[in-house]
Amino acid sequence: MTKKIALLIAFGCLFSTAIAQDKFNFYQPEADAQKEIEQAIAQAQQENKHILLEIGGNWCSWCKLFYDLTTTDENLKTFLSENYVVVPVNYSKENWNTAVLEKLDFPQRFGMPVFVVLDENGQRLHTQNSGYLEEGKGHSPKKVMEFLQHWSPNALNPAHYQKK
Repeated sequence: MTKKIALLIAFGCLFSTAIAQDKFNFYQPEADAQKEIEQAIAQAQQENKHILLEIGGNWCSWCKLFYDLTTTDENLKTFLSENYVVVPVNYSKENWNTAVLEKLDFPQRFGMPVFVVLDENGQRLHTQNSGYLEEGKGHSPKKVMEFLQHWSPNALNPAHYQKK
């Protein structure tokens, strides 16, 4: 009986360690979101990129699904890195980031995650309800790519829309 109990305890420790290692930790409640956005603006200006604010929390299963998609799908991962500076903005009981979200016209009204695209100067271009990017039990790679492409610096280049 003692061996069975010891085996169960050992299994429980291994299982809890595996869960702890797999914990989603993209959002940092202690982060200064305003400061991180200001740093992203400086980087976006240097690199001719837009800024993608990913607003959500580590508690949010859809936030994790989006993160997993955009960090494992090579096309999305590459497009994001070439066109956007990504800033996670925490939204949780530990830090609601109320002042930042108020400046962005309360994007949390769309649920989590919600995405706000800023230009290289920090001006809000678009707020995206992630529900429109969903398909089945996750996000559609095609819909996510279309969203990212439609708000990329290249898509908003006036030269593409001038008569020649």
